[in-house]
Amino acid sequence: MTAVRKKAYVILDGTVLPIDRIAADRPYYSGKKKHHGMNVQVLADPAGRLIWASDALPGAVHDLTAARTHGIPAALTSGDIKCWADKAYQGAGAAVRVPFRGKNLRGWHRRYNRDHAKIRSLGERAIATLKCWRLLRKLRCSTIRITAVVRAILALELAT
Repeated sequence: MTAVRKKAYVILDGTVLPIDRIAADRPYYSGKKKHHGMNVQVLADPAGRLIWASDALPGAVHDLTAARTHGIPAALTSGDIKCWADKAYQGAGAAVRVPFRGKNLRGWHRRYNRDHAKIRSLGERAIATLKCWRLLRKLRCSTIRITAVVRAILALELAT
């Protein structure tokens, strides 16, 4: 997290990496994505580069729960670091800025959400960078090893 403190702000987002599991592995089934997977939280810098990736949790874990499990909102608040995130992180704390909810937004709410989406799109680019590794398109290893795989990819990305 020392690299995070040097940035003006960070972008928080989560992704579900697909794994090969059977229907009996209920904790790994993501109802939103309709497949088994592992939930990984990612922090990106203002340029859209990966800074940090969390340990992998089962795919059934919600993004906000995963962020709280890893202590991300508390660390951002204590470090006085601004963070931009999507609507899944509603209620994460004062340091995490999320868009306004609702369909019929007018005036400055709609402009805020548009500007917020422009900033957050860079975080989506960081996740796309992570997912461009063919190894992460469908993980066929033990769920215990997925965190090590993600950390190795993150180290290779930071080295370039």
